[in-house]
Amino acid sequence: MTAAAATTFHIPPEAVNYLNLAIVDDERSIREVCREVAQTMGFHAVVADSAEQAYRVLESQAIDVVLLDLKLPGAGGLEALHRIKERRPDAEVIVVTGYATVQSAVQAMKNGAYDYMTKPFSMDELRLILERVTGHLKLKTENRILREKIKSREGYGGIVGHAPEMEKLYRMISKAAQSSHPVLILGESGTGKELVARSIHFSGPFHDKPFIPVDCGSLVPTLIESELFGYVKGAFTGATQTKDGLLTVAEGGTVFLDEIGEMPVDLQAKLLRAIQEKEIRPVGSTKRININVRILAATNRDLEQAVAQGAFRRDLYFRLNVLNLKIPSLRERRQDIPLLIGYFMERVARQSGRARTLSDAAMKAMLAFDWPGNVRELENCVERACALSSGPLLQMADMPSSITGGNGHTPSNGDTSTKIISMSEVEKKTILNTITQLNGDKLLAARLLGIGKTTLYRKLKEYGSPA
Repeated sequence: MTAAAATTFHIPPEAVNYLNLAIVDDERSIREVCREVAQTMGFHAVVADSAEQAYRVLESQAIDVVLLDLKLPGAGGLEALHRIKERRPDAEVIVVTGYATVQSAVQAMKNGAYDYMTKPFSMDELRLILERVTGHLKLKTENRILREKIKSREGYGGIVGHAPEMEKLYRMISKAAQSSHPVLILGESGTGKELVARSIHFSGPFHDKPFIPVDCGSLVPTLIESELFGYVKGAFTGATQTKDGLLTVAEGGTVFLDEIGEMPVDLQAKLLRAIQEKEIRPVGSTKRININVRILAATNRDLEQAVAQGAFRRDLYFRLNVLNLKIPSLRERRQDIPLLIGYFMERVARQSGRARTLSDAAMKAMLAFDWPGNVRELENCVERACALSSGPLLQMADMPSSITGGNGHTPSNGDTSTKIISMSEVEKKTILNTITQLNGDKLLAARLLGIGKTTLYRKLKEYGSPA
């Protein structure tokens, strides 16, 4: 490697956005110089002197960019490239080769490499190619976020998230949308069951037909019956005129029965008959009316347990459970919390005309919190913080006491023990609890704790915990 030329390149560290670079080369001097250059640009750089060591790094860390020497001892460069792309398909690989083997670099690019450099190369050449791959990754991220926004705002009814659990949910929604069978949507309170129901309806072929939600938990039994089935004039006191039921009004569309587990057992029998026979009898009428409507139902209750207890009809459960969608809780997809916070803050900014950002301390607290109220609670938290903040930066003081540990909902990395313990023990508990709450994501844990990944893995080794 030659000395740097007079020209310098500068990338603000925030533009790199914590990209992780693996430098794989058997020459120590090249590894160290490349690491120094990368770190000055804001990368977190790790080194490996062989292909096998690189594979171990890829298994333990989320690597974004790999600088790969094609002449490694004990492994062919193209084979190493293939195995790296197998382990990390989204990682961009920059291959390094001598002038005599440029043909192999061209072949590597055909096999998925992002770019190549030839030895000897200058530090400015290295900076330039790292700057280019940074821009490429940033564009990929922006495009992914744009796709998420398009998906969430148009195709998926406001659902936001790209965690693996959510990608699975999107696939299920797409399949359910093309069917006319009943769907049972399960999930804790606040996870967005109505959003999923709307997504199923508006992503399907009958999106231009009515979508009518009914909250079975907020209506008294007599109102649920008259709302769903309608009634004729004089059917009961106050029935001064005939009214069509929602199962009739939604002709060709969808009726969404939220909190179906709260529906009284006698009404469950009537609903079952309506679904099976595709007809209803309005309250007070002797005539039956044919209906053509799809039923979507949702609950946060364990319906199987309710069936066992006699609180829910077994036959209706099986009729509704033709298709089953389970919405993950927010604590099961913590990686979506920053995306959701950004989504809600952007919405508040559009409404108020004031843009805001979140402090690191507040973000750490929100990532560590368990969110028993799920996405709805997070949404309320963001709106409350924006309303209370006196400036553009949301601080811990703007957060509800539940987030800061003031009312018993202690953040996950808190320690409420009153006995005296050493600082090393506090550090150990904090690190292990953070990793646990982030579902084992050590990279994110290191970022939130403000320590390097190398330090984190060293600490884990000291604790006897698997790295």
